Amino acid sequence: MMMMGRLRILKVVCAFMSLFSTLERLSSEKTSGKGLEIYPPTCNRIECPKFETIQVGNGFQVRRYNSTVWISTSPIEDISLVQATRTGFLQLFDYIQGKNKYQETIEMTAPVISQVIPSDGPFCKSTFKVSFYVPEKNQVDPPPAKGLQVERWKPKYVAVKQFSGFVDDSNVGVEAAALKASLKGTVWEDADGVYTVAQYNSPFEYDDRVNEIWFLFHL
Repeated sequence: MMMMGRLRILKVVCAFMSLFSTLERLSSEKTSGKGLEIYPPTCNRIECPKFETIQVGNGFQVRRYNSTVWISTSPIEDISLVQATRTGFLQLFDYIQGKNKYQETIEMTAPVISQVIPSDGPFCKSTFKVSFYVPEKNQVDPPPAKGLQVERWKPKYVAVKQFSGFVDDSNVGVEAAALKASLKGTVWEDADGVYTVAQYNSPFEYDDRVNEIWFLFHL
């Protein structure tokens, strides 16, 4: 009887371990590889624009964003996305710290996005525009500021590819090309060379970093 009891316990343990292993594998499949199911941890702490996921494909996700409001820099010409984003973010940081017409402090949001219009040659400057998502409570009347423009986006679709780590000048082009390749043969393949890099983390955060490449499609 004692032996049979031990066998039953062993079977239960084995079944539990098998179930745990299966759940672990499914969780890994959901959050690794394509990385399209990762919800940026930053958005649990600060406000992010809301969206509806309408399709998940091989290497991409398509979202539908409702109308949103952004505050954007004037075009910045540079050979470096990292440097242009830094330049633009400093302007936006001053803005949210109260350097605006209303002298109003604005809550930080995510992501900060950098639109990239690539140059025609390897040694030419590209054009960048850096934008900050305006919190919902400020969207009706965003404080104006010198050198910055309010942009009101109508609802639009966004094709997305996520990647981790730090954004640098060597990986964004590769990630954008991978997203464009993934969209080939789909209704979303009609994307031009303009893409957007979305960054959700502070430069001082080293763990759980989430970045995205966006191709935007107007409705």
